[in-house]
Amino acid sequence: MKKVLFSIIACSLAAACFSQDVKEKAIFYDISFPNAVHHEAQIVMTITDPPSSREFRVCMSRSSAGRYATHEFGKNVYNVTAANVDGTPVTLKQVEGDVYEVGDDHGTAVRITYTLYGNLTDGTYTSIDLSHAHLNMPATFMWVPGLEQRPVKFEFNDLDKYGWKVATQLKHDGDNVYSAPNLQYMMDSPTELSNFKESSWDVVNTDGKTEKINLTVHSDDPQAVIDNFGKMVAKMVLEEKAVYGELPTYDFGQYTFLDDVYPTVSGDGMEHRNSTCIVQPIDKVEGNEVRLLSTFSHEYFHSWNVKRIRPKSLEPFNFSHADMSSELWFAEGFTQYYGELLLVRSGFHTPEEYTRTLAGLVNSVLNTPGAAKYPETQMSRFAVYADAGVFNDPTNENNIFTSYYTYGGATALALDLRLRSEFNLTLDDYMRTVWLDRGKVMKPYTIPDLQADLAKTTGNAKFAAEFFNKYIYGIEKNDYQTLLAKAGLILRKAQPGKAWAGPLTGASRRGRSGQARASGTEGLPILTSTLVGTPVYNAGLDAGDVILKADGKELKDEQAFEDIVASKNVGDRLVVDYKNRTGAHQTTITLAENPYLEIVTYEKAGQTLTTEQQDFRNKWLSSKVK
Repeated sequence: MKKVLFSIIACSLAAACFSQDVKEKAIFYDISFPNAVHHEAQIVMTITDPPSSREFRVCMSRSSAGRYATHEFGKNVYNVTAANVDGTPVTLKQVEGDVYEVGDDHGTAVRITYTLYGNLTDGTYTSIDLSHAHLNMPATFMWVPGLEQRPVKFEFNDLDKYGWKVATQLKHDGDNVYSAPNLQYMMDSPTELSNFKESSWDVVNTDGKTEKINLTVHSDDPQAVIDNFGKMVAKMVLEEKAVYGELPTYDFGQYTFLDDVYPTVSGDGMEHRNSTCIVQPIDKVEGNEVRLLSTFSHEYFHSWNVKRIRPKSLEPFNFSHADMSSELWFAEGFTQYYGELLLVRSGFHTPEEYTRTLAGLVNSVLNTPGAAKYPETQMSRFAVYADAGVFNDPTNENNIFTSYYTYGGATALALDLRLRSEFNLTLDDYMRTVWLDRGKVMKPYTIPDLQADLAKTTGNAKFAAEFFNKYIYGIEKNDYQTLLAKAGLILRKAQPGKAWAGPLTGASRRGRSGQARASGTEGLPILTSTLVGTPVYNAGLDAGDVILKADGKELKDEQAFEDIVASKNVGDRLVVDYKNRTGAHQTTITLAENPYLEIVTYEKAGQTLTTEQQDFRNKWLSSKVK
């Protein structure tokens, strides 16, 4: 009796919503999960007053908000049909893999019905099983080109059946109905349907208004663990607020973390306007809290930088192909810098622990072929291939790309230290200028705008122009050794005097291109490009070669090769036997000194930290929460 009564109520609500949608010409989505055990959803999209009395098109997206590479979401949509609201079939033709044309025999309202398959839990795709429906909107819902400005409504069904609740930044209209003002907002609103646990708290903003922060976690942890983790996230939130002097004004007064924690999910973090989708492949939150905070810190910083401080190149976001931007060194790179810095300011990492993060940033610009040859603007544009891009053929990415995350992060580090030492200012001051001039007023920026804001912050247009010409448009590198010394940090060789051949990138393991070592393969196969300038590259070794012997000893894995190199001295010549499709060969590797750098504190190096250095470090790394 209960089930029957619920069905009658649900149908009445749906009818009422549909009646209202006809009046306001909203796009209405009804999503159910009759086959969740096999990762399928059933979706009905109702289009009132279609864009033409003749044919019109519906499609799946090929890009996703916060992601910069192309993705073929249409491959997971099937059983697509069209009908008028009275059930009369309407002609439907698949004209591209992800595009369907609705025939001119449609009426004033058309329903498109399709099955969606989803089985990847990350920030880009959709995942459906008995435990949850993890919905990234571009991977889930078809849309109509030309109707992007129409309001959108959703009805999420089967919640009681599976014991699910709804976590989303969408507006809650009542019961299981949610809405978005237009397609852009809809696509930017990931939604988690599950029996998640939640911890919420209020933050009084600088203007006196209250913003509510929601932490929702789908994991196997007890509520007490999530509440404790919420207190840690709350501390991080206040430290990020201190950078800009205020929180953004969140829509509906709320910001929501959507966190999914389970060993088989795919690690990811994806920023959105009033929420973030975080996926972490680990057993549980308990015992891993500090480790998990890194993604939280990075993604939350995006609620200022990227979602409001917005590159003009990403406005409006185009869901039919990858969006290319030359500004990701700032949008992602500066966020990368702050994501880790703010965990030090929050007290979750020590300055000593932070030196490892700093070394990674510096090595990314001083010891990678990509950064040596190409500016970070060009590396930003490579995101259309590199940002979780899907491809089968190998690329030469090792030699032509350096991540805009670390490249931009290293630039942010240098600019922060230079502002502190040359102007008695900080990168926080610069970010506040960009926030007030661009983000708070939602005025998309260009690179010249960022240069103008640096000139405004410093009062020195010459410095701003020189910095951008050398380090943003150009490939010159800052003097990190001198800059770090001001904070009592030493930049030095990590393994001075140690012999090095260079990495055999991808050897004996799966490469980014999907290649894998075949079972029983003889020797040590090199699967991806060796790095330009390294001894192995100079010796003529590259992808496709199989190393059989080094120094007369047979090799089975990369560790055996590294052990042989470690037994040698810088300048030694190492004879290598290898084969490829042209036959058996021999070459000689002239070993060099390992170029990779480390950063250590003066204290760890046994040097005396001066009062000035201690003061500089404290001002840089200490909490800014008052």
